[in-house]
Amino acid sequence: MSSCAAMPPAHPFDDDKLREECGVYGVTGLPEAANFVALGLHALQHRGQEAGGIVSYDPDTGFNSARRFGYVRDNFTKASLMETLPGTVAIGHVRYSTAGKKGAAIRDVQPFFGEFSMGGAAIAHNGNITNAEELRHDLIERGSIFQSSSDTECIIHLMARSMAKSIPDRMEDALRRVEGAFSIVAMTRTKLMGVRDALGVRPLVLGQFGDGWVLSSETCALDIIGARFVREIEPGEMVVISADGSLESRRPFRPKASRSCIFEHVYFSRPDSILGGRSVYETRRQIGVELAREAPVEADLVCPVPDSGTPAAIGYAAESGIPFGLGITRNQYMGRTFIEPTEQIRNMGVRLKLNVNRALIAGKRVILVDDSVVRGTTSQKIREMILDAGAKEVHFRIASPPTAWPCFYGVDTPERSKLLAANMTEDEMCAHLNVDSLKFISLDGLYRAVGEANGRDPKAPQYCDACFSGEYPVAPSDMIAKGFTVKAAE
Repeated sequence: MSSCAAMPPAHPFDDDKLREECGVYGVTGLPEAANFVALGLHALQHRGQEAGGIVSYDPDTGFNSARRFGYVRDNFTKASLMETLPGTVAIGHVRYSTAGKKGAAIRDVQPFFGEFSMGGAAIAHNGNITNAEELRHDLIERGSIFQSSSDTECIIHLMARSMAKSIPDRMEDALRRVEGAFSIVAMTRTKLMGVRDALGVRPLVLGQFGDGWVLSSETCALDIIGARFVREIEPGEMVVISADGSLESRRPFRPKASRSCIFEHVYFSRPDSILGGRSVYETRRQIGVELAREAPVEADLVCPVPDSGTPAAIGYAAESGIPFGLGITRNQYMGRTFIEPTEQIRNMGVRLKLNVNRALIAGKRVILVDDSVVRGTTSQKIREMILDAGAKEVHFRIASPPTAWPCFYGVDTPERSKLLAANMTEDEMCAHLNVDSLKFISLDGLYRAVGEANGRDPKAPQYCDACFSGEYPVAPSDMIAKGFTVKAAE
């Protein structure tokens, strides 16, 4: 099941990147809280562009919700809609599909709402519950009736079956039965709650704005409303913020060594966010520095594949001494509604969204720096464009290790058979892409770039790096039951 059901990518030429999971946001103690949530979701739009939703509570009108397909700016900037979401507490969610049912349905758009004996509660979830199918089967057997294909709904049903006296206590009960990776924002009539899984795989931060509190997937969404970053919600922590502004910290899970997602540093988080106390931009620049040390090559120009490859390319150029240049320009106005993707248009490939600066590229040996290679289809098209522009040589340098394993923790990755690195060595990938050289940063190099001076500790990895190593810190129970074989974590 999926926290957020699968549908086609936002654009027909965007199918060669890992999909960000989802983004969650919550506000309490501020008038017109839903307006602040809408701004926060706008800043988190990169984490989910299929749909979004907001739930608010007002004593006069009760719980109110709005769920829409498309961008935040196209829906939640309309006064006529926002006026239907009054109140001083609200939560929101933007989504991409992960591993659930095919096809989009408005019933799968979060936040979800449930009515309990002690009042209503709404919940939004970033990540994946890896034992969702097992839980769902058990709940249905016991009489639960599901309204969506989302794994998040399992939490609502588990809360309904709890005998605890308060909604926060019921949420604790429910989450103790849940496996996987998750960051959650939830609300009642009087409380805002935030939870991270025991390993802290998915991010969640706490901010303060005047007398109000804010929960967000990233710090950049605090900045947009002028909120002060207070701290990260710690792995395994649950915070409960009451209407009077008091904050309670709980520990629902047994303590474990944290394993936050290392790919957040590589690609998912916005470069202007702070993650694990580090600037995401600076980490990506340092990845480029490490990559230049590990994989030097004689060339005339270092060129990023926009936009995610830019900080690493800057770092690579600075360390190597090779000039940096914007040899590829991205069309920022390429949207999902641009044009019906006929076969003729499809054949144009990435040229609809990327264009080569011929005057800069012609006659040069070019190093292209990208964040990842998944299927390799986009890399092939970019190589063709660079050669068509007159480049003498094309060298790829990739700012992450080879992506050889699917993620089961809230990232929409292809099945393993479709991952280029799962089926080819680095040399074979180089030949397949038909480039002069191809090098990925090593896993140790990536760890050094995120601040681990000694690289990756194979006995106790500091991050979740399953997409690179195949070592899953939480067993993907549902997938194992279907026959998927995973490597045992050391």
